[in-house]
Amino acid sequence: MGRQVQLVCAWCGVALVVLGLGGMVIAGILPIPPAANDTAAATVEFYTRNPNLVRRGLMVTSAGVSLIGTLVALITVQMLRMEQGRPPILTILQAICGAVTWVMLLVPFIIMNVAAFRPERSPELTQALTDLSWILFLTPVAPFLIQNVAIGAAVLGDPAATPVLPRWVGYANFWAGLLFVPAWLAYFFKSGPFAWQGIFVFYLGTAVYGAWVLLMSLSLRRAVLAQPVGAAPAANVAHTAS
Repeated sequence: MGRQVQLVCAWCGVALVVLGLGGMVIAGILPIPPAANDTAAATVEFYTRNPNLVRRGLMVTSAGVSLIGTLVALITVQMLRMEQGRPPILTILQAICGAVTWVMLLVPFIIMNVAAFRPERSPELTQALTDLSWILFLTPVAPFLIQNVAIGAAVLGDPAATPVLPRWVGYANFWAGLLFVPAWLAYFFKSGPFAWQGIFVFYLGTAVYGAWVLLMSLSLRRAVLAQPVGAAPAANVAHTAS
């Protein structure tokens, strides 16, 4: 049963990407998102063009990004195997950061739905809610970066003769974390490649995160299938504590 649950968690990562990106397309965020330099009137127009379609798309995206919790749980369980015989500090760090990123992905789309809920309100207030949602969505990259570093360090530090995940997955996590860093520049730009709608913030961040989710989902699925039947990763915690 535990094996099947882990495999379901792995496939939830794929579902996250499909629902998350699909919802953005439905809402009109993809292929071209609202811009940081849009006027208040243009911001309101985004929500009122087809309000029910925007709300449905944001709802689908919210449901999709909620699935990151299942993937974080699976990463945590498998990282316990990597840290067997030593205090699982990297596993705990990854789990904490994963929980934070779960909130960071979900809350912005709830705020967008708040902006879409009453499009007749003051345009300036709708614009402020939109600013809050997009900056909250794209710029808090530190928890994502720390999570990637924790995973990468655990993968490269796996002492097992047959590691849980191949070493290249660890290096891929380091690169993913590094590629999130340009999103910080969205604090300073309203137009151009470093604005929230720019190539180095929205497009790069979305592509890298989607690729990371798929990479971890499929890699962990292989790790679960390769794990001996009846093995209990959580037993490593008890072993460490003793």
